[in-house]
Amino acid sequence: MSRRNSSARRRASGVRAEGTAARLTVLGLTPRVTEHSDHLVIKTEVPDSLPADKWREALKAVAEADRFGLLANSLNGRTLWAAVHTETPATGDVRGPGNQR
Repeated sequence: MSRRNSSARRRASGVRAEGTAARLTVLGLTPRVTEHSDHLVIKTEVPDSLPADKWREALKAVAEADRFGLLANSLNGRTLWAAVHTETPATGDVRGPGNQR
């Protein structure tokens, strides 16, 4: 991929990630976007009190990403995450951004 195409893809990925973060913010959540070498990650803690209709909307928002998931445990609560590729992933890349095993 040329440097110009790579730069355009990275910008488009940034727009997608920020759009997902904005949708989560509207739901009253506090997402964080972090940049990695080949993807952007959006993470937000989800309170136990989040109503079912807002859960559905949050899931719709992250489902538009390239990968998404939920980390839940009794120590840290629930963290909803989504990843947006900034580069074309390697064939067979089916794991989340360090979160799935």
